[in-house]
Amino acid sequence: MTEYDDKGLPQESKSYWLEGVDLPAFPSLEENRKVDVAIVGGGIAGITSAYLLTEKGYKVALLDSDTLLHGTTGHTTAKVTAQHGLIYDELIQNIGEKKAKKYYRANLEALQFIQNMVEQQEIDCDFRKQDAYLYATSDEDIHKLKKEAKAYDRLGIDGELIDSLPLTDIKVKKALVMKNQAQFHPTKYLSKLVQKMHAKGAYIYENTTAVNINSDKETKVMTRNGKEIKADKVLVCSHFPFYEGTGLYSARMHASRSYILAAKTKKKFPGGMYISVGQPTRSLRSVEINGENMVLIVGESHKTGQGEDTMKHYQALEDFGQKTFGLDQVVYRWSAQDLITLDKVPFIGKITANQPHTLIATGFRKWGMSNGTAAALLLTDLVTGDGNTYADLFTPLRFNAKPGLKNILVDNANVVGQLVKGKIELPDDKLKNLSIDEGAVIMIKGERKGAYKDKQGNVYVVDTTCTHVGCEVGWNGAERSWDCPCHGSRFSYTGEVIEGPAETPLKRYDYHMLDNLTSKDSGY
Repeated sequence: MTEYDDKGLPQESKSYWLEGVDLPAFPSLEENRKVDVAIVGGGIAGITSAYLLTEKGYKVALLDSDTLLHGTTGHTTAKVTAQHGLIYDELIQNIGEKKAKKYYRANLEALQFIQNMVEQQEIDCDFRKQDAYLYATSDEDIHKLKKEAKAYDRLGIDGELIDSLPLTDIKVKKALVMKNQAQFHPTKYLSKLVQKMHAKGAYIYENTTAVNINSDKETKVMTRNGKEIKADKVLVCSHFPFYEGTGLYSARMHASRSYILAAKTKKKFPGGMYISVGQPTRSLRSVEINGENMVLIVGESHKTGQGEDTMKHYQALEDFGQKTFGLDQVVYRWSAQDLITLDKVPFIGKITANQPHTLIATGFRKWGMSNGTAAALLLTDLVTGDGNTYADLFTPLRFNAKPGLKNILVDNANVVGQLVKGKIELPDDKLKNLSIDEGAVIMIKGERKGAYKDKQGNVYVVDTTCTHVGCEVGWNGAERSWDCPCHGSRFSYTGEVIEGPAETPLKRYDYHMLDNLTSKDSGY
């Protein structure tokens, strides 16, 4: 049963998509195995790739460090659309009209693939066709929308500028519609694919952490428990790549978090999917929960580890929902982490030029349902050797000087700034001042540590130095995690890795053993 705080928000972050979906549990990898294709990552890209390759007769092994669908796919907004915010005018300027058109078509084909699967396999996953709207509330936003509308015309996108929204509770000056898009329940959809590929003999391993790829003689996925999978091809679909080779993916992407509320509203939601042009971003869609029509309210994006008190982001969404619709109750809240490439186009293809047997899919920029499906379709063609018209668009080997050079300098300057900032900041929180269910950075004997006191009063102390490149993590109170501001690694309050690229947990301390911390000479 969901518990609520004194502001009416759920106390725990929990995604609706992970509730009530009947997925079998799968074992961890306990013996070495040889397959045709090893796939690391149990989200939409990995599962769809595994399904497609199994259908084509390949022997496939799918590995996940947690349980299937509990990563970004299980925390999505679940819009299936080629409307990805203000993107097409920017793509035309940066990569050209031909490739911008390919980006649109790849995502539209992904939408059609999902629709075909739902209809042909009779998957009950709340799939609904919806028009998708970008809306402007200021004159500056109108100018941006008009530029985007011209890009739609150039690319042959089914859309148009309009003066008002079906959602009349938001006062807009202009809107841009992309017609015949969709929304669905992602885990209901993907659970059916899992069942089908498992029935056809695909190996599925959960709680199996891949830590390296050895390509010396044979391509092998190495796991934390010492077991390995040999494969002709390896697909890295683990959100942030657990293995980068010499691809420098840490420097070519940044991690962004956003927040979601599922709420009962006093005013009826008219249907459609909406996203604002101006800041802060607000995104809306309907959802049916336990037979009731509700609304997903989404937004408050920021670089991972660099936001304000994370509960304030949920409160901002609740305030927006209350003002716009009137809220009866917020029934779920959760957050998601997404990766954004320098040119905002995903990386899908060979991980490096000299590793043709290792392929990667990452950087879906908050639009993983369509981009992740497009990735699976492309990866499948790369494995089978079939041609794919989108390979040149998505190849990770590309480098677009505009905007790539500028963005790589900005992003990496930000990393350096966060690294230095974390090392010189002196926290003033003290262990003895921690309240129940509170975390903070503290000093112990002159060393920076992270402490969290759980609801039973137990205290967990960890080293705050991220095990990836040594940046200092910060406390995320809404998710009860330690988040790195440099490359987006996240750790539980006990120090375990939640999100990569870090592979090693934070060092944990028994605070009772730290020189009797409650004594006056403890140094905190």
